[in-house]
Amino acid sequence: MSSCPVLSEGFDFTDPDVNQQAIPLPELAALRQSAQVWWVQQPHGIAGFGDDGYWAVTRHADVKAVSVAPEVFSSRTNTAIIRFNEHMRRDRIDAQQLIILNQDPPEHTRLRQIVQRGFTPRAIRALEDSLRERAERIVSGAAARKSGNFVTEIAAELPLQAIADLIGVPQEDRAKIFDWSNTMVGYDDPELAITEEIGTNASIELISYAMNMAAERKACPAHDIVTKLVAAEDEGNLTDDEFGFFVLTLAVAGNETTRNAITHGMHAFLTHPEQWERFREQRPSTTADEIVRWATPITSFQRTATHDTELGGAQIKAGDRVGLFYASANNDPEVFDHPEAFDITRDPNPHLGFGGGGPHFCLGASLARMEIGLIFGAIADTLPGIRLAGDPRRLRSAWINGVKELPVAYG
Repeated sequence: MSSCPVLSEGFDFTDPDVNQQAIPLPELAALRQSAQVWWVQQPHGIAGFGDDGYWAVTRHADVKAVSVAPEVFSSRTNTAIIRFNEHMRRDRIDAQQLIILNQDPPEHTRLRQIVQRGFTPRAIRALEDSLRERAERIVSGAAARKSGNFVTEIAAELPLQAIADLIGVPQEDRAKIFDWSNTMVGYDDPELAITEEIGTNASIELISYAMNMAAERKACPAHDIVTKLVAAEDEGNLTDDEFGFFVLTLAVAGNETTRNAITHGMHAFLTHPEQWERFREQRPSTTADEIVRWATPITSFQRTATHDTELGGAQIKAGDRVGLFYASANNDPEVFDHPEAFDITRDPNPHLGFGGGGPHFCLGASLARMEIGLIFGAIADTLPGIRLAGDPRRLRSAWINGVKELPVAYG
């Protein structure tokens, strides 16, 4: 490693107060330039892991290298979540190893082979007409108002309805999914007043709801993805528990992330009006990927070293946590020309907004791209004069690049 980067003493990229202000891109850039991999010291146990910090991985190439080596960098040991809080109990961390996000091969491989039945190109294409109609209906509903919160009135709705369509949740229940997923990931934001108990109860309710769905499909199979995952004969199936945790993952990974990508995308368009004009006129197919790169809804995940290893000049010990900073990788000038520019025609665009490759590459990437394209197509057709009516209000979170409110005028 080179000399100490220009960071203030005690600076922590996972500090929720830092991320509520803005993703610390200048500090990440300083680290990329001065040290490939850097030890970030934390007060003992503040992240919930009983340790003293983590290695920050900020360069695109290094994030990819860690992502494709699960035998060296484990998702299971401490989960993929880089920061809980100092009150987090170890048994609750270990319980999250049932979630596919927090598993390593071969367990992860078996589960992924089953659940990807629901994400085949054919399965995604089958949703397109329905989701286009839903996008148009969502935007038309907003158009009837003069102004509102873009997050709840437009950005949140299509991902929720897509998940409901995908797994057969009745549309009238989608508000429950929204509330449960918000509660599970909002524990760092005091405005949401979510205690550990409330967050745990929300996850239990969501898992129970999904397990009941699984039991119903086993008793009475239907032509839907739930039946494919839990009741298909001789193909390997998810247990009720596994299906419950899969739906929990979908509620966060497929709902929270796409909602925030759409919100950040709208804000980017409205602060880069020339790009909005270009989209309205040309609808380039490269748009969704640039929105995901720009937004990077998951700022960072983590891995844990399974044995002593070297990465970017750093000597990493077995048991050390390693933070993968996707927001930094997606702004790496070694990979992207003028990464600070929002350019919907950017091509190629090898962003890591869907993960750095390897076993945990996002299963729903093609669905997310479709949703982003459909919702902005509907907005451009119906609300071409949409404009900002205030500043975004950001979520206080260690690892989610979230927006709670984006005030807009619809006409």
